[in-house]
Amino acid sequence: MSLAAPAALSGRSRALVAVAGLMGAAGVAAAAAGAHLGGGLLPTAAEILLVHAAAITGLAALGAARPGRAGGTDLAAAVLAAGAVLFGGDLALRDLLDLRLVPYAAPTGGVAMIAGWLLAAGAAVAGR
Repeated sequence: MSLAAPAALSGRSRALVAVAGLMGAAGVAAAAAGAHLGGGLLPTAAEILLVHAAAITGLAALGAARPGRAGGTDLAAAVLAAGAVLFGGDLALRDLLDLRLVPYAAPTGGVAMIAGWLLAAGAAVAGR
């Protein structure tokens, strides 16, 4: 294992980490709101946002460690982010405001998250 300094994040990876930071903040806020307001869907939204924020950050770091081959991990992270925002955002809006983000946002977000995880697996296999 090398102890060399990590590579700098690309602009694309930096944007993904910024989105992950916003998702993490929203996840903590959803968890707090669920604890204080008793929302039934907020804990699920919080869990989705927090887990995927960490995964996106990890994928961006992995991409930075593989210069020139970060496209697969960055794509996986972007698809995970889109899916988690759709899914978590829809659940939070339903719980807090009795509104839907857009029709089929949660199932579309769920499919996107599954696709993002499959892309992450593919990027790992392809990055031998």
